[in-house]
Amino acid sequence: MSFAWTPHRFSGGALALDVANSVVLRFDPARRIDRFADPVAMDAFADAASRLCGETFERLAPTVPDRRPLLIALREATDRHFRAAVEGEASDHLLADLLETAAAALRGRSEPGFVALEAATAHSALRLTTETGDGRLKICPNCQWLFIDRSRNRSRNWCDMAVCGNRVKASRHYRRQKEAGS
Repeated sequence: MSFAWTPHRFSGGALALDVANSVVLRFDPARRIDRFADPVAMDAFADAASRLCGETFERLAPTVPDRRPLLIALREATDRHFRAAVEGEASDHLLADLLETAAAALRGRSEPGFVALEAATAHSALRLTTETGDGRLKICPNCQWLFIDRSRNRSRNWCDMAVCGNRVKASRHYRRQKEAGS
């Protein structure tokens, strides 16, 4: 099955959240899809993130094979920490785990003109730890992805209105039509 990194896949508003959101349907074991399970998709993510991510970085270099487990560990630590923060269950243990994993990711080397994907993700996650304490970090009620609400009045409901918002609204419309026809 082929897969393309589209703008929707970068609707988190920060590289660290887009990396965390690379697991689709995270909490549904029967339908869960890890987009980084395929090394080709993981490598393509770096190029797509350079073009589509909400944060600006130098050109991102794909994670070298021996550091892929580190990127996965950083992804999971990022998801656990920020998801808990949104749900009001932040803990020093989750923050320490994120900081330790980010530190390991920053110890790698990058090619001149490039930033390693895991290092850029660590920078993004560290920046988020200080910037998202104002209630702007949210979880999409449709897909459960993490995203930053940058709307003026903090009223954004979905990670991407064109995808998740439309799905929820279409589903509501379908149910109303079905109930009206019964």
